[in-house]
Amino acid sequence: MEFIETIGKLVVRYHSFFEEGIVNTLIIAAFTVFFGTIFGTLMSSMRMSKILPLKWLAVAYIEFIRGTPLMVQLMFIFYGLPMVGFTLPDISWIPNFSRFSAGIIAMSINSCAYVAEIIRSGVHAAFQSRGVDVGQMEAARSVGFSHGQAMRLVVLPQAIKNILPALGNEFVTVIKESSIVSVIGLADLMFRTNDVIALSYKSLECLAVAALIYFVLTFISSRIVSLAERKLSHGK
Repeated sequence: MEFIETIGKLVVRYHSFFEEGIVNTLIIAAFTVFFGTIFGTLMSSMRMSKILPLKWLAVAYIEFIRGTPLMVQLMFIFYGLPMVGFTLPDISWIPNFSRFSAGIIAMSINSCAYVAEIIRSGVHAAFQSRGVDVGQMEAARSVGFSHGQAMRLVVLPQAIKNILPALGNEFVTVIKESSIVSVIGLADLMFRTNDVIALSYKSLECLAVAALIYFVLTFISSRIVSLAERKLSHGK
């Protein structure tokens, strides 16, 4: 009971710290999901392309990014690039813009590789399960569509039912993995939780608050994805 009371007191006293962390975490996650989806779709198209150089480039990118830790990618972008003369821009009226941009770029690059594989496997599963008739691709090509246009306008809209569950899991993972940006001094939820620990000396209680907040954020996200899945199922 005392543990719960302590958590309540921490939330009341340091709510501004947690609120700032939540806002920054959601900003990072939103931009990561946006850019990760856009570039992941593009990378998936390259991966499935019949143009071999594009396909090889996409395969190399996906395998390299998935085979290296996000921490290393973040450190390389924030600390490594300035060492070779590439400095991330800083905007005076946006606090910590360079840290935000480094975190978003690193997480988007990482998410892009996973989204690309999710889309590729979803499209492949759609063909395997006969959800998408191979003849539709041939029909689209016969009326003048390029391979990319046929994939984008004919295949992907039908394959989205296979893609959405895994894509939703990726979005939930992005929210949890955003905690890694705290290592570059970005005031996300985990960074602000450490600030509260330093002020209150209540490590376990502060971590419990952070865990509950992450759970609420991911639970809401997963419910939204589940709702979208049901909408698509009703539209069959």
